[in-house]
Amino acid sequence: MLPLEAVPNFSEGRDRATIDAIGNALGGRARLLDVHSDEDHNRSVYTLVGSEEELVAALLAGIACARERIDLRRHEGAHPRVGAADVVPLVPIQEVDAERARAAALELARRVGDELALPVFLYADLAPGRGPAFFRRGGPEELQRRIDTGELAPDFGPRRLDDRAGGVIVGARSPLIAFNVNLAGNDLDAAREVARAVRERDGGLPGVRALGLRLPRAGHVQVSLNVEDWRSSPLHEVVLAVEREASARVLNVTGSELVGLLPAGAAVAAASSLLGVVGLDSSHVLELRLLGE
Repeated sequence: MLPLEAVPNFSEGRDRATIDAIGNALGGRARLLDVHSDEDHNRSVYTLVGSEEELVAALLAGIACARERIDLRRHEGAHPRVGAADVVPLVPIQEVDAERARAAALELARRVGDELALPVFLYADLAPGRGPAFFRRGGPEELQRRIDTGELAPDFGPRRLDDRAGGVIVGARSPLIAFNVNLAGNDLDAAREVARAVRERDGGLPGVRALGLRLPRAGHVQVSLNVEDWRSSPLHEVVLAVEREASARVLNVTGSELVGLLPAGAAVAAASSLLGVVGLDSSHVLELRLLGE
């Protein structure tokens, strides 16, 4: 049986002591594979794997650490957020383990509400039709207003967002690719136009979510992407679409970055296109065949 994956996003990308403390809390209870921090986003994305019990224990410890060390009242960054531990997805590496991921995510949500006294909002497979953006629009203040008016209610925990730590968005979802494409210059409106052109919500590529962001420390703008269905929208096609839309607005693509890890199948699909090898898929990858995948 393969482990499950968790990819929690915490609202700190600048203070190394806090980034390391959260990593130690997570890594002391499950296997921590990767940490990606961004100063402009002011956000860190951790990738860890383990059994259901290991991941729930690790994520509880990481969220508790973030609650103590991160104060949203003093937080500023390019990426939208409503919590110190902003979004915490459990991910099945194999589709057959989707129910295991859902059960672990529900247990985590319950314990975060009960033991850490933080409001928890379910998303993705635990609340179909609701993604992180549903809760983030307008930030913590707007989320609290929606709770107060009865439009929304936390699924677990108190009805008041924590003054320092906000709330936590917890769910189970399929693997996705978090990917950023950097554009030269400071034209935020143009970056947002590119994001709008490529994302599914506005008629773009299926399974693609995108935001246009300004990164003042890096000195450029960015299209921040979540590719939720890399089979329908292979990564190389997404990049080509961003390049095409950027070029139409006289913007130059200066580079890209992967946030966290990506499924082997997505990398093979991109390699197949680049190499022109017909029929190349994950069954042709030696290490995956040896692992029996």
